[in-house]
Amino acid sequence: MSNTKQVLWPELPTAAWRDTCATLHLWTQIVGKIRLAKSPWLNHSWHVTLHVTARGLTTSPIPDGVRTFQIDFDFIDHALRISTSDGGERHFALAELSVAGFYATVLAALRELGIDVAIDEMPNEVPDPIRFAEDNQHRSYDADAVRRFFQILLNCDRLFKQFRTGFLGKASPVHFFWGSFDLAVTRFSGRTAPRHPGGVPNLPDAVAHEAYSHEVSSAGFWPGGGAIDYPAFYSYAYPEPAGFRAVKVRPDAAFFNESLGEFILPYDAARTAGDPDQAVLEFLQSTYEAAAIAAKWDRAALECPLGRPGVVRPL
Repeated sequence: MSNTKQVLWPELPTAAWRDTCATLHLWTQIVGKIRLAKSPWLNHSWHVTLHVTARGLTTSPIPDGVRTFQIDFDFIDHALRISTSDGGERHFALAELSVAGFYATVLAALRELGIDVAIDEMPNEVPDPIRFAEDNQHRSYDADAVRRFFQILLNCDRLFKQFRTGFLGKASPVHFFWGSFDLAVTRFSGRTAPRHPGGVPNLPDAVAHEAYSHEVSSAGFWPGGGAIDYPAFYSYAYPEPAGFRAVKVRPDAAFFNESLGEFILPYDAARTAGDPDQAVLEFLQSTYEAAAIAAKWDRAALECPLGRPGVVRPL
């Protein structure tokens, strides 16, 4: 176990861990697709997501007949663990293992535990996808960078959950989408939305249609790549209401990215703020308000004060 002192809001320049990020992204897709293959469909694909734990990311319990099993990424000891409800367990070290090697090792461990599963081997939402079983290109693992990434996920999970308590309407769990490799939380107005146009790279249109079947304001954290080649917080509305992108949101470092159609707060701007927690919460709240006001959500019925530990919400 590492005894290295962790910085609460560490640096994570995208360029410095790009190869490791790409490898880890694909590893999470393999594990996420195992959950997808075994779990009944839950609205907005909530059944496929991973969740932040005190040590990394987990599938949470997955049904397998009368048994359940769970797969955990441990980013402190840098291991992958598979546990079953009848006491079975397998684990192996996360190191410089190719995607093909990781895929084969995970499937072999599941077979040893008596778990039969088949997944779609093609990655989703990534450019130039390579089948998992054939991908010997991605094989980087910088343990220090992964640990810093995990520390950021811990912070985001804590703040997103705090933000979520201020909403009475339908809201997603705080969860990690392995397709887009981001931690997200989504609020719903309660109204249905126009059919999503689809066209997300390497993602079935039917999935996008179902995910965006209702009007949303969604926010999250993403480690960066492509149009935003740095880690950032984001927020968007679907469908985008008139006037949304022209709203001045907080903090001052936040801006609307025209190519993405989203508000962006660079992670480094939040990290170096006088109060990083407050900067992130201001971004979440102000971008939500931009969507809710522009789209005329019933805010009086949907909102409430942020929750406090041990204090019942007053009626």
